[in-house]
Amino acid sequence: QARLVESGGGLQQAGASLRLSCAASGRTFSSSAMGWFRQAPGKEREFVAVINWSGTNTKYADSVKGRFSISRDNAKSTVYLQMNNLKPEDTAVYYCIPVRSYGSSWLPDPSQSWGQGTQVTVSS
Repeated sequence: QARLVESGGGLQQAGASLRLSCAASGRTFSSSAMGWFRQAPGKEREFVAVINWSGTNTKYADSVKGRFSISRDNAKSTVYLQMNNLKPEDTAVYYCIPVRSYGSSWLPDPSQSWGQGTQVTVSS
């Protein structure tokens, strides 16, 4: 398993930007597709974005498309989520995790434990 440490969250006003980071260690990061998920209070965890192992292919949830951008630096074993034009509905704990492709969906690798996440709060 990888050890996953998310950081960069905080309190921002609507319209602001944040950049989340996820540092991974303990497994072959550079060969894994990585995803960001989020969980708002009282809601199930949901997919946000995914990036393939080389960084050449990305996919986003409709709710963040055009506002969020996922990237990675394999030399640093780190994946990023640039969040622009934040909205109150983006308020959630954000997690990164290696993912696997199941048809047209990307799901968390079941062999991987979640990290502690990073809290993002957006005020109106």
